[in-house]
Amino acid sequence: MKTRAVRLYGKNDLRLEEFELPAIRDDEILARVISDSICMSSYKATIQGPDHKRVPNDVAQNPTIIGHEFCGEIVEVGKKWQDQFKPGQKFAIQPALNYQGTLDAPGYSFQYIGGDSTYVVIPHQVMEMGCLLHYESDSFFGASLAEPLSCIIGTFHAMYHTTRGSYEHVMGIKPNGSMAILAGVGPMGLAAIDYIIHCDRRPGLLVVTDINDDRLARAAQILSPEEAKKNGVTLIYQNTKDGDPVETLKALNGGKGYDDVLCIPSIAALVEQADAILGEDGCLNFFSGPNDPKFSAPLNFYNIHYASTHVVGTSGGNTADMAEALDMTGRGLLTPSILVTHVGGLNAVVDTTKNLPNMTGGKKLIYTHIDMPLTAIADFAEKGKSDPMYAKLAELVAKTNGLWNAEAEKYLLDTLMK
Repeated sequence: MKTRAVRLYGKNDLRLEEFELPAIRDDEILARVISDSICMSSYKATIQGPDHKRVPNDVAQNPTIIGHEFCGEIVEVGKKWQDQFKPGQKFAIQPALNYQGTLDAPGYSFQYIGGDSTYVVIPHQVMEMGCLLHYESDSFFGASLAEPLSCIIGTFHAMYHTTRGSYEHVMGIKPNGSMAILAGVGPMGLAAIDYIIHCDRRPGLLVVTDINDDRLARAAQILSPEEAKKNGVTLIYQNTKDGDPVETLKALNGGKGYDDVLCIPSIAALVEQADAILGEDGCLNFFSGPNDPKFSAPLNFYNIHYASTHVVGTSGGNTADMAEALDMTGRGLLTPSILVTHVGGLNAVVDTTKNLPNMTGGKKLIYTHIDMPLTAIADFAEKGKSDPMYAKLAELVAKTNGLWNAEAEKYLLDTLMK
């Protein structure tokens, strides 16, 4: 079986190549990859090469396939796993295997499995660790976004509150409490809103901030206060550009501090603001990992001591978080397309991965069996003036407020898939 894949040979050395896959062993599975979402972690692996903790030292001689946010269909199952998996089943993979204490992961460490490929051999480690996950849906892209969604889900699971008079920690946000999401209308912020108003542990009040009215209006169009209210959540979008943001936010909560605060970006002033609006036993979650290892921000230690405020941070989600993302997506409770701003083919992976930090927008979604330049969904209509395929895509995404959807995916694959 031949595969076409993007392989890493060393620092900044990515190559799109076609090569032969070995026949599967009894403890392996052959699969066809359909979609992959490009992650900043792939960029980090690319620029670091063998210096990256997950990339093998001999990658120059034994190149690895990149991409770890992928979805596809099982083609052939080795004897060991035939009671659990069947050809034709859709799947997603939790890349953080933690196999026997190693950091080996699909998309970083293996020669024959990675998301930016047409066919892969899934090694025994994935199944042994319970990281090959079933996915039931009419689309593929939802599972490609399950890994970033699991990061959001893990964030909320990691938040906690204390039980007065004991040392017990109650995990999760405070049910029916007050929550603020700062700088929360970017792609990851929108996904956080989507999850927290549709999961089984919701706040009573959710205030989401930004300093741009257009972005706030777009967020309210995608995730409306009316939709939140159906689920028992009062959702307020608030511009905090002018005035005192701390006083403004507290006023929206009846003059009180918040039970839970999610600070999305690594901006010291926002971390300080998040700390300042915490109420008693309030939990601050610092979401985005900073690039600067010396990043810091002042915290009110008086409140930490006397008001029991506390800070948590998470880096990624676990297998249970990813399974929850797949389940909620499959049941239509989450809209993973909120994350997607660009779509392209396998031929776009090398340049996109190398230049990812300089690109605007959210997730870059790749369909591995097509060739297509990376294209912003917002540009479909303009490109459609000269290309009927883009005109049709623009028409299809218009049905879902400009978001990528299953119908657009099917049309694209039917039109271009090899």
